[in-house]
Amino acid sequence: MDNKKIIKNLLNGKILLKNFDNHYANLARKHQNKLTKPKGSLGDLENYAVWMAGWKKKKKPSINNFKCLVFAGNHGVAKKKVSAYPAEVTEQMVKNFKNGGAAINQLCDLANIKLSVIPIELTKPTKDFSREKAMNYDETINLLELGYNSVPKKCNLLILGEMGISNTTAATAISCALFNGPLKQLIGLGTGISSRRLKNKIAVIKAGLKLHGKKFDSFCNILAAFGGKEMAAIAGSVIAARVMGIPVLLDGFISTVSAATLTLFKKDFLDHCQISHLSSEPGHQHILSCLKKKPILDLNMRLGEASGGAVAALIIKAALVTHNKMATFSEAGISTKT
Repeated sequence: MDNKKIIKNLLNGKILLKNFDNHYANLARKHQNKLTKPKGSLGDLENYAVWMAGWKKKKKPSINNFKCLVFAGNHGVAKKKVSAYPAEVTEQMVKNFKNGGAAINQLCDLANIKLSVIPIELTKPTKDFSREKAMNYDETINLLELGYNSVPKKCNLLILGEMGISNTTAATAISCALFNGPLKQLIGLGTGISSRRLKNKIAVIKAGLKLHGKKFDSFCNILAAFGGKEMAAIAGSVIAARVMGIPVLLDGFISTVSAATLTLFKKDFLDHCQISHLSSEPGHQHILSCLKKKPILDLNMRLGEASGGAVAALIIKAALVTHNKMATFSEAGISTKT
């Protein structure tokens, strides 16, 4: 079965999703309690190790073979000058990624993460969502398939990020529609726009919400109305990871919003996802409250390009190396608590 059929069958409820394995999670918890430390003293590091064990179905999950995907796409709404940078910067940054000059390159090198940068038809931006749908249904399905196909089967942790000038505008519009959030609380400065451009950004989003409404029953439809190509691809990758049982780190605001559209299909669809960091974009905190998820880090980051995901992957590695390699009390000959 090709992956496009998998996505369509998923929409029709004909594909089984992998679920967290409590048996292996319990094995990992019992192992944690035997290690040479007071019970629970490594805090969330212990929880992340158990989370990895439950999804990878191993008492001691591998610390290797982490993969980072950065999708890049251009937005038609960029013509409305909602960003501090022109749309050409997307392609320029993609070249920088491929030349090894961006933050994500350095962070993936440090964390020993395989990086793939995937530009998506950068010369063909989506349409201006304030005037019409950003994409049609078939385009959206094709982009979901692209994201699905980009996920390697042999992957122990998937980190997802993006690059796309004006994609905070699209993500904010989706957030307003998806979670019925007030625009004034969700809107942010993106790449650092002026107060004049912020007013314009608000007007553009309001126009899009008036045109498309806020009531959606399908993640395909909400992505088609407002989304970017990179956002649909991220959603497709999250689907693939859930089908294959691969745990995911979502980078920040854009990646979280892209994945959150899948909760229209199934409320617990993102059980296999952790949020890497709390973005300084105002809307991110609201979204995380709605999803009931806690970010791994809060470093006041807002770069995107999976930078927060790569840093959070170092935390996951710290969780796994202590979980896998610490001695137990019996192995070390240390007396347990009486």
